[in-house]
Amino acid sequence: MDYNRILVTAALPYANGPVHIGHMAGVYVPADIYVRYQRQQKRDVQFVCGSDEHGVPITIRAMKEGVTPQQIVDKYHAIIKESFEQMGISFDIYSRTSNKLHHETAAGFFKKLYDDGLFEEKETEQYYDEKAKTFLADRYIVGTCPVCANANAYGDQCEKCGSTLSPEQLINPRSALSDAVPVKKKTKHWYFPLQNYEAWLKEWIIDGHKDWKNNVYGQCKSWLDSGLQSRAMTRDSNWGIKVPLPEAEGKVLYVWFDAPIGYISATKELTGKWADYWCKEDTKLVHFIGKDNIVFHCIIFPAMLRAHGNFVLPDNVPANEFLNIEGDKVSTSRNWAVWVDQYLKDFPGSEDVLRYVLCANAPETKDNDFTWKDFQDRNNNELASIFGNFVNRTWVLMHKLCGGKVPRLHEDILDDDDKWIIDEIKKSKVNIENLIEEYKFRDSLYEVIDLSRKGNQYMQKKEPWIKAKKMTDDGPGSKAAQKEVDNCLHLCLQLTANLAILANPFLPHTAKKMLHMMKVVDKMLDWENAGKIKLLSVGYSLRAPELLFKKIEDDEIRTQIEKLKSGLTKKEEAKMEPAKTGAENQHSDTNKPEIVYDDFAKLDLRVGTVITCKKVEKADKLLKLTIDLGAETRTIVSGIALHYNSSEMIGKQVVVVVNLAPRKMKGIESQGMILTAEDKDGKLRLLKPEEAVIPGSSVS
Repeated sequence: MDYNRILVTAALPYANGPVHIGHMAGVYVPADIYVRYQRQQKRDVQFVCGSDEHGVPITIRAMKEGVTPQQIVDKYHAIIKESFEQMGISFDIYSRTSNKLHHETAAGFFKKLYDDGLFEEKETEQYYDEKAKTFLADRYIVGTCPVCANANAYGDQCEKCGSTLSPEQLINPRSALSDAVPVKKKTKHWYFPLQNYEAWLKEWIIDGHKDWKNNVYGQCKSWLDSGLQSRAMTRDSNWGIKVPLPEAEGKVLYVWFDAPIGYISATKELTGKWADYWCKEDTKLVHFIGKDNIVFHCIIFPAMLRAHGNFVLPDNVPANEFLNIEGDKVSTSRNWAVWVDQYLKDFPGSEDVLRYVLCANAPETKDNDFTWKDFQDRNNNELASIFGNFVNRTWVLMHKLCGGKVPRLHEDILDDDDKWIIDEIKKSKVNIENLIEEYKFRDSLYEVIDLSRKGNQYMQKKEPWIKAKKMTDDGPGSKAAQKEVDNCLHLCLQLTANLAILANPFLPHTAKKMLHMMKVVDKMLDWENAGKIKLLSVGYSLRAPELLFKKIEDDEIRTQIEKLKSGLTKKEEAKMEPAKTGAENQHSDTNKPEIVYDDFAKLDLRVGTVITCKKVEKADKLLKLTIDLGAETRTIVSGIALHYNSSEMIGKQVVVVVNLAPRKMKGIESQGMILTAEDKDGKLRLLKPEEAVIPGSSVS
């Protein structure tokens, strides 16, 4: 379907604390990448979010700090909003659910469903704290998770295993307010009958959205296969949106009824044309969330919208998995987190470094791990040494050899290397836009860095600094050398201009610096300019180079690791140590069955040298390699494309299982397997001899 407008929502963060890097990696960085790209395409897109200020975590935080819930949300709303602004998360509006418009919108939504007779009124027994003299909302009840045995699971969800729960499922439940054992007491609430929408949801999701990410589709299917039940949409509390019924004194709307309506009220606050984005069928609605919010955004909220009528439904919900930190799950209660506001103070001017690392290591298909060492390596070895180095070399040489101006492109002497880099610029644009449209932000970012890597390879081949030594007189040799230098630096400058466009969704602060160096306006970032090699005019003078990324030193990383651990108790630190002591402990739970020597001896392992290598079309992870094994050459298809690019593989020695039965992959017969090792960060590393050996040498 062709859409005339796009509405992007990002999960509303609870205003009970700052945002951490897990939030950024899971929701806000990918959402911002997508929106910035759509803006570059000149599409009608609105990006809405806001603080969720009515959840039980708010009241729990207020109780712990001895202040009112309003004081808590005012404090953290400001901190969260500032963190987003500094990180370049470009919301069109960042609202809050405590404002009057939201209260009116959410209450009106509830009243419409009530007036239509869509709720079930039930008097049930619910947990009550006799010591605190109050009914306990789900989050006020803690106990042992029936799934993973976590002793501190909440009544609505276990944060350790991610299971969605109800208070009745908890083992040994207790009150979070007083630690008393709660009792059951009668109370009346209004339930939304999800089972009435089960058939429609199955058709809409199971049949209609097989294109959704596997983790989203799978979780939805599991819920639907298990059968849906009525769910209470009101709670006993004094903090929240009051239920708009005369008989509902002391009751508020359930936070998961209230919060997603915040997307609607924020759009109302943003524009008088809010109905265009919520009620017209040619709107593409996309929810960016974490995996713990899938059921609410894919089942409960769509059913609410369907019941109300006149609202569009989400076209996609590209939820990410969780980001762990240094091998352990994020835990705000243990202060095991990297807080964004603290990062910004410790690394001023490095907003894009964090955006880059969180995207490059995004938990798109499985839980991933953030480590400070990986953060340093990606900054130093990728951003600084590849991307930044290429831009800096180009600018320095342009000022030195071309008088600080864009040189001519002499088309009469374009060689194969020149034509190759021109083609790579054009291909990168197509690859990146296709990947972003498919919500594959990690792969699309790789394409950006890979283009800068190719720029470095091109410059290294052309060696303009060597050719410049011939430019000493007015003879024909000097003129020919000048032409070659001109062509090389002209194309490197045009490649840099393309990098600014292609990197902008991911590294917006860096793209702005590059525009300043090029003395061009923001309009150049329009996506229609990507892939072109006439972006910078011949003879145009450019500013001096700016250092885009600085190296991060070991002592800075040590400081961050110490800071992270400083919030833990000694007992908690001791628990973590075994996982950190060495490689022997990293995969102890995945040992395979013991084998005897004869089993191992069946393997024929040989060293080979990569002769050719290229990416397999329509396969993001596959490389096709031709490998010299001494007496023969073989074609092998290997799933290492996300970790090695094709050009850097040529000449490398690898260990090959040569007596593995051939099998076809993407129509190509693979005649063996390359051995790799996966480190704790999920990176694949080639196994290779310590020193070069003759191709075909046996490994034993």
